[in-house]
Amino acid sequence: MSDDLGAALASVQARVDAAARDAGRDEDVSLLLAVKTVPLERVREAISAGGTLLGHNRAQELGAIEPGLTDLAHETHFIGHLQSNKVNQVLRWASCVQTLDSAALAQRLDRARGRALDEGEAAGPLDVLVQVNTSGEESKSGVTPENAAAFAADVAAHHHLRLRGFMTIGANSPDSARVRASYEALLQVRDTVVGSGQAGTEEAHELSMGMSGDLEIAVAAGATMVRVGSAIFGARLTE
Repeated sequence: MSDDLGAALASVQARVDAAARDAGRDEDVSLLLAVKTVPLERVREAISAGGTLLGHNRAQELGAIEPGLTDLAHETHFIGHLQSNKVNQVLRWASCVQTLDSAALAQRLDRARGRALDEGEAAGPLDVLVQVNTSGEESKSGVTPENAAAFAADVAAHHHLRLRGFMTIGANSPDSARVRASYEALLQVRDTVVGSGQAGTEEAHELSMGMSGDLEIAVAAGATMVRVGSAIFGARLTE
C-alpha cells in the first residue's frame, strides 16, 4: 500500500469531516475518488488504502481499468459525459451513472438495463443521478434548474432506473459566494423533487457536488458526496 495515497486519503477525509462539523451536520459525506488518467496500479493502491468508491469520466478508461480491479471490493460510478453508443460498455462496470441529462439517454439506459435484467446480468434497476447545470455556464452539461424537477419525474417513471439524487459541477469562479450559490441551487432542486410526492422520487436524496478545491463549500451547502481527484492523486497526467 502506498503511504502517500493513504496519507492523502486521510487528509481529504479530515477536510470533509471538519467541513461537516463546521456546518453542524452529523450525517456521513461519501468520498468518491475521481480516477481520470490515474494508472491501474495507483487505483489499486487507493482502493487498498480505503478509497473504495471510484468515479470514471471516460468509458474507454473505465473499460481498461475495471477488469484489473475485479479482485478488490469497490463500487464504481460513471461521472463523465456519456455518449449513447458507450452505454453498454459503461453499464458492464458501473453501478451508478451520475450524469443523466437527456430523455434520449434515459431511454437508452432504461432499455440497456432491462436487457441486462432479462439476461440475468443485473440484479436490479440502475442507480442514476440527474446532472443539473446550476452555474449556467455553457461549458457544463446538465439540465437547467428550472427543468430539473420535471425531468427527474420523467426519469423516475422508467422501470429500470432508480433515481437516487442529483449531481452538479460548481461554478468556475474565485467568488466563493457564487460557488456556494451553485451548490445551494442543487439542494433546492433536490428538496423540491423529494417533496413533490411523485412516484419514484422519494429516494432521490444524494447530492454529488464538490471537488478538490471547493469541497468545504459543497459540504456546507449540503453535499452528501464529494468527487475528489487531484487532492488525492496529484496533478492529472497529460491527456
